[in-house]
Amino acid sequence: MPEMEHPGKAEAMTTSLGAFVLGTPDPPALADSYRALLAWEEVERSPEWVRLKALGQERPSLSFQLEADHVPPTWPQRSGTQQMQAHLDVQVDDLEAETERACALGATLEEHQPQKDVRVLRDPHGHPFCLFLPGA
Repeated sequence: MPEMEHPGKAEAMTTSLGAFVLGTPDPPALADSYRALLAWEEVERSPEWVRLKALGQERPSLSFQLEADHVPPTWPQRSGTQQMQAHLDVQVDDLEAETERACALGATLEEHQPQKDVRVLRDPHGHPFCLFLPGA
């Protein structure tokens, strides 16, 4: 692979992940679900865009943007269907209790569970996410 030219190469370049964004037909509703699940705070809201952040830190954040034609991915993956491009992994201390709490907040538990210490769920708008125990 050829070396890329970088403007100001002598200066140190710093990068970091700023946010993860989920497309959804209803950003405020989905943000409310994740805000309750993660105990994060809302820092920006409109009908088309909502941004959450962890208490005490600005970034990375979790944002929700309007995608009126959002099609939830298939899980587990099957050829010829909407493919999952990414998912969130959420570390928890009590897998069973947090799975129950996530379901009470509108998530659904997937039938296919590929690992003992991980639970695959879907948020209220169909995005897969995983709850997992430390070390899993």
